[in-house]
Amino acid sequence: MITIVDERSEHRAAVMSLHRSAFGGDCEAELVTRFGRDGLVVASLVALEAGVVVGHILSSDLGVEVDDRPIPAVALAPLDVRPDHQRTGIGAALVTSGLRIVRERGRTAVILLGHAAYYRRFGFSSELARKLAAPFKGEAFMALELVSSALEGSAGSVRYPAAFRITG
Repeated sequence: MITIVDERSEHRAAVMSLHRSAFGGDCEAELVTRFGRDGLVVASLVALEAGVVVGHILSSDLGVEVDDRPIPAVALAPLDVRPDHQRTGIGAALVTSGLRIVRERGRTAVILLGHAAYYRRFGFSSELARKLAAPFKGEAFMALELVSSALEGSAGSVRYPAAFRITG
């Protein structure tokens, strides 16, 4: 049985190991560390099976404006599920729980860079993100309104915090 809970300090080493293993390097693990260090984490959830971390999702505050109006938004990244637990619904459960929690915590929109076919099922749209000036474009750059019309307007921008800038 899988349970989804807020990440706690005793999960941190397993979360870091999960991201390093799945992504083949330190980039995503560094992101998680930087988001925490910079106070940007809105929600960090783990999927547990018999007390073992098998998945993780993190949402962090993100600077978004539409028509010069600030939008309380988050970036959804990273999301990871252990390879031997993929295609079992754990990722979808993490996304669904994460979206519910960030909405409860007062955020009205979510921005991400990810697999369009996967995230569309949750309502993410690359078309909605097109009006947002950002370092990313294309089908993988997507947005979701958690509150109806949260991103309404003609043009906007996304300002990624320094924590996203990883060199190496």
